[in-house]
Amino acid sequence: MSRNIFIAVLALLANTAIAQNYPTKPVRMVVPYAPAGVADILARVISERLGQRLGQTVVVFNREGGGSAVGADLVAKATPDGYTLLIGSTALTMNAAVNRKLPYEVKRDLAPLSLVFEQPAVLVVHPSVSANTVQDLIAHARANPGKLRYGSSGVGSVINLVTELFKHQAKVDLTHVPYKGVAPAMVDLVGGQIELVMSGITNAVPLVKSGRLKALGVTSRKRAAVLPEVRPIVEQGLPDYETSTWYGLFAPAATPPPILARLNSEIVQIAGSAEVRERFANQGGEARSTTREEFAALIESDLRRWQTVVNAAGLRAE
Repeated sequence: MSRNIFIAVLALLANTAIAQNYPTKPVRMVVPYAPAGVADILARVISERLGQRLGQTVVVFNREGGGSAVGADLVAKATPDGYTLLIGSTALTMNAAVNRKLPYEVKRDLAPLSLVFEQPAVLVVHPSVSANTVQDLIAHARANPGKLRYGSSGVGSVINLVTELFKHQAKVDLTHVPYKGVAPAMVDLVGGQIELVMSGITNAVPLVKSGRLKALGVTSRKRAAVLPEVRPIVEQGLPDYETSTWYGLFAPAATPPPILARLNSEIVQIAGSAEVRERFANQGGEARSTTREEFAALIESDLRRWQTVVNAAGLRAE
């Protein structure tokens, strides 16, 4: 047996032994956002059930900053032993598209485990805007280039890029007004200081139901259960406009494959349970699960898509 084959066999045996014993201590699930947001809620639902299935406590650890980059970097540089996980989102691929100086690389440093949740956005406008459909809004924007202002939670944020994608496909000129977070953007939208926001659906539902905002279209291909009266944008003149914010679990890239396979199997079972599907539906989206390969393909597709949008819009992180 050659030396290289011998080393490979030893590594395989070592990985198998590690996986058979895994886990022997608590697991940390890093949420790269502040508590009480969607990612935090998802993490707490998943961590409780994952802990039960693994026979060890799964501790949720919030490490916000950098539009999720701080928490992602923490996991990317963690010991690759299955004891540090990340609940990441679409922001991972958007950050990569906007900021080429990140201290980690998504594809190189993070191992996708499974998608767990998808949530559409909804295009909401102030009631003073005369448009009642997406087609109306596009016509109004074309007749008044640059006069409609849209808010976002900052350059390179999810809201920024999904709106730039809308601008590109609708061939309209909207003025970007960045804020330090979603909340102040929504406050100014309700107050009439800006005209529209491509909002996460959970933030918008109470404001739409109360009549303080108008919902013109959702970004998913089908109607959202929490706003069933609102038509998808793909049905309103933009047949290729479909986008959702996804959330999924990751481990450090060099984590032994048997551990990655075990975690994927457990996560798929959790996401497929009726209880979790119901809990996640309350967040305005739906539970999802994938193979590791399917999730990796989604990330690859997203990286290309958002890089195209960033280049077309000339965006760079602040």
